[in-house]
Amino acid sequence: MADVVIAGGGLAGLFNALLLNRAGLQVTVVEKKAYPFHRVCGEYLSNEILPFLDTLGIDVFNLGASRIDRLEVTATSGARLTQKLDLGGFGISRYKLDNYLYELCLKEGVKFLLNTQVDDIVFANNAFTVTTRDCVLETPLVIGAFGKRSNLDNKLNRAFFHQRSPYVGIKMHARLNFPDDVIQLNSFKNGYCGVSKIEDDRYCICSLAHRNDLRRQGSLDALQENVINKNPYQKEIFDQAEWLMDKPEVINEISFRKKLPVEQHILMSGDTAGMIAPLCGNGMTMAIHSAKILSKIILQYYRPARPFPFEQRLALEQAYRNTWNVQFARRLWVGRQLQKMFGNNQMMHWAVQTFNRLPRVTNWLVQQTHGKAWE
Repeated sequence: MADVVIAGGGLAGLFNALLLNRAGLQVTVVEKKAYPFHRVCGEYLSNEILPFLDTLGIDVFNLGASRIDRLEVTATSGARLTQKLDLGGFGISRYKLDNYLYELCLKEGVKFLLNTQVDDIVFANNAFTVTTRDCVLETPLVIGAFGKRSNLDNKLNRAFFHQRSPYVGIKMHARLNFPDDVIQLNSFKNGYCGVSKIEDDRYCICSLAHRNDLRRQGSLDALQENVINKNPYQKEIFDQAEWLMDKPEVINEISFRKKLPVEQHILMSGDTAGMIAPLCGNGMTMAIHSAKILSKIILQYYRPARPFPFEQRLALEQAYRNTWNVQFARRLWVGRQLQKMFGNNQMMHWAVQTFNRLPRVTNWLVQQTHGKAWE
């Protein structure tokens, strides 16, 4: 019986595991794959997270992370906006970062069940039963960190799961002749693509496209050629790319609808609690930040040496809801509004031209999707 079971071993799950384990709790992480593996992700983080990583003894630049300090936004018309990122950021792949965190957690005593899918989570008699194909886990606390979209969302009857989403995420790694310090967002009909450097002279190329366009084109290659590459900057990138993955990493029905940070007493973390639009380029940072605040609140309210009073559980859940909303509600709302603008070719041309003339407004918008440095 673990003090905490974490369903999902992405960034939110791994950071929750690391923080709670270091505080003395017995943690078990259940992950359906085995490290290392790729995830659909833009693989960019804001520098707001660096002081916190430093307190944990994690140096991403020793892992080869790139330094990024400029943003470019382009339209299919050829219009381009360039903006300095005052806070800056860095690029590192999930393949590299998640595996590093897994090995760190394993070394420090976190238990992992890999290649294991959580089939169900049931709360009864003030405790959880977590069911997998091979075993049943009993625990006082469960953290849901199972990502953007999962069969567990359906099992738990979460509202957003039953509202179909039209978005498809597609990620590849490549070698490019492209600036090291730029994150570029290239808009095309019904979507956009982010390009930025990660480690080992690699670049992450991650697109968000509309499923109807994919259906009409019939294949990812045709979608790329006839829709995504209508943006001239994106076409130039694809024409000269040296691809480093055998096939793209793809995820369907990515949803940006509002989610709840606590459902059926499960404490949701990272994308499971709420996902910022990828064009804001800060989902990885938010996932780690959500793990930080959740772990801190758990340690304030939960003591494994005694039964966990139900009233204390409710207080923990309310504290997490309140803190989540303070930290992320506005950022997520701004991301959803910006999401509506991308993918409309005429609107994007107008927006890029307008924001070029209003650099202070552009800087303000960037600040709304990036936080301040935190420890």
